[in-house]
Amino acid sequence: MANLTFAPGPSKVYDKLNSYFQDAFQQGILSANHRSAVFMDLYRETERLFREKLDVPSDYRLLFTSSATENWEIITQSIVQNHSFHIYSGSFGKKWFGFAQHIIPATQAFVLDKDREIQVDELTIHESADLIAITQNETSNATQVRNETIAALGARFPDKMIAVDTTSSMAGIYLDFRAADIWYSSVQKCFGMPAGLGLLVVSPRAVEKVEAKGERGRYNSLSFMLENADRYQTHYTPNVLAIYLLNRVLADSPLIAQIQEKTEARMQKLEAVVQASQSLDFVVSNPATRSRTVLGVSGAESFIKEIKQAAEANGMTLGGGYGPLKPTSFRIANFPAITDEEFEKIVNFLTTYP
Repeated sequence: MANLTFAPGPSKVYDKLNSYFQDAFQQGILSANHRSAVFMDLYRETERLFREKLDVPSDYRLLFTSSATENWEIITQSIVQNHSFHIYSGSFGKKWFGFAQHIIPATQAFVLDKDREIQVDELTIHESADLIAITQNETSNATQVRNETIAALGARFPDKMIAVDTTSSMAGIYLDFRAADIWYSSVQKCFGMPAGLGLLVVSPRAVEKVEAKGERGRYNSLSFMLENADRYQTHYTPNVLAIYLLNRVLADSPLIAQIQEKTEARMQKLEAVVQASQSLDFVVSNPATRSRTVLGVSGAESFIKEIKQAAEANGMTLGGGYGPLKPTSFRIANFPAITDEEFEKIVNFLTTYP
């Protein structure tokens, strides 16, 4: 039997997925044509559940892509007219900036320290920038940007679009979708599913921006995607199985307010263990910028190697550090698919390192 994984993606999937797979096979979903009534009904119902369970405004659209990272190009190609302004502290935010800059060289960025909140009142963003890009949950260094900060950005820069990367937080914490016009994620983290499906959520204002820019001609041009979505179809042959699994996961999930409460309680418990230990330390020392869905734990390189090996011997896999943090840290996913029993197992293991 494989080890229980606490890696922050791909991550542990929901235990019910086995029965979902069987149902998909028996119902013929695996052979469903994406122009068929069966698929259109599936898309329509999945979008309805998505709005209901995650508290998404009724006029925001759910679009399916191949991955969260594909959305980097879609946003720049189809929405940004002049250039975007990226605010980030870690590797994935930096990569998003790099891809955007490749398409539009004038793209700008502001690099944050991982322990510093965005000081909205102090930000200077050139008037020519028409989109602000935020990595709400930076998986690489386990940081977050709070809902209140995103809302404050929108209030200070009302003429600019705001696009938000929530790859490691959507479906794990409450997100105020009304505070921004573009949100994206993928399913292999808080949705408790295998990798292979990206999610892109756009507001009516973002749709208007797509129409104003008029970018067409690519298979992933957002205008082409929206035309198909109006009929509850996709622009290319999609991962129908993944969309079906998403539908089932959403149907069986509680409302996001309940998930948020459990996520926060678990993270506070993990934080208390690290706080009480002299062996363990936080990658992110500022609680306000510390992710609620991915905990980064730091230590000496030899110690990190030792604790990861000990976890393996106890049937658990810790997530490795990422990029420059790789040798001196590990990460723990605090995702909804992890059961209470499994969560207690990691907590009890960490408490053996006083």
